[in-house]
Amino acid sequence: MSDMQAELDELKRKVDFNSYDISVKELLSLVRDGTIDIAPEYQRQFRWKEDRQSELIESVLLGIPIPNLFMATNADGTWELIDGVQRLSSLVHFAGDQEGLSKVNLDSPLKLEQLEKLTLFNGKLFEDLPKSIQLGFLLKPLKITTLSDKSDLSVRFDLFERLNTGGVVLSNQEIRACVYRGKFNDFLKQCAANEDFRRVVKLTATQETDGTREEYALRFFAFLNNRQDFDHSVVDFLNNYMSGATASFDHEQGERVFNQTFEALSALPDGITRSRTTTPVNLFEAVAVGAALILGEGGSLNMSDTSWIQSEELKLLTTGATNSRQKVADRIEYAKAKFA
Repeated sequence: MSDMQAELDELKRKVDFNSYDISVKELLSLVRDGTIDIAPEYQRQFRWKEDRQSELIESVLLGIPIPNLFMATNADGTWELIDGVQRLSSLVHFAGDQEGLSKVNLDSPLKLEQLEKLTLFNGKLFEDLPKSIQLGFLLKPLKITTLSDKSDLSVRFDLFERLNTGGVVLSNQEIRACVYRGKFNDFLKQCAANEDFRRVVKLTATQETDGTREEYALRFFAFLNNRQDFDHSVVDFLNNYMSGATASFDHEQGERVFNQTFEALSALPDGITRSRTTTPVNLFEAVAVGAALILGEGGSLNMSDTSWIQSEELKLLTTGATNSRQKVADRIEYAKAKFA
């Protein structure tokens, strides 16, 4: 067997799918009772306007096939939406009850508009339709493809990334928040809200809403605790760390280290910046992890002169081709030595 065939067979073994035909009525029920979960990070993708939602409803009424909905099976048997938030939310918006609407953060049902084929349906709510049409709509089958819980979590991340085709594309950290849910993910959100951390790490308005702050917190722990495992791919490195931390992490110790580090760094007049506006991620890793290492050894940070953060020497270690294990080690050690 060729190496290529062996590689293909090995990766295919990590993927396990099931396919179903499920009626609109069953889908609405599964959303309402929480069997189908639309993660909060994913819900923000629901950006279709009423006319686009109405067009989808018209397609279902006419029996025009719509693309498959992709789900992932969780350990407790629930399904987590991977791709199709626009379609599923539109169905709930039109025909869901109040409890179902609340699951997708909506408070009132969809009124059809701008339909070009079913023009008599314009201005109508689901409850305004004749009972026979209501029933026909609810019994329409839709194709559902589910990734089973036998599949590797890294495969699930990859699918979220590949199928992330909605109106608002999720960041890597938002995808992680969907895939690696649990106490550690909640802990990262808690870290992101830390006032000292917010003073020290400067982000753009967009970054404040797309999971970047949580990813900086993740990077802090990953490079502090597992930097020896880093090998070029930051995405894989962070995924692997988050997977491990989701299974086992000392949250009490982690909180203590995080709070101590950023309380000490809050003395930096401009935070971890060069331009005084935003915090470059590689500079953040060097300064934050270097500081944590000093504090972890029982020392205190030398803050008498922090001009080295702006130095050309550190700039060379944090810009350009920086994603190598040696570059990571070098910039962290540089910051640690300056803080000593």
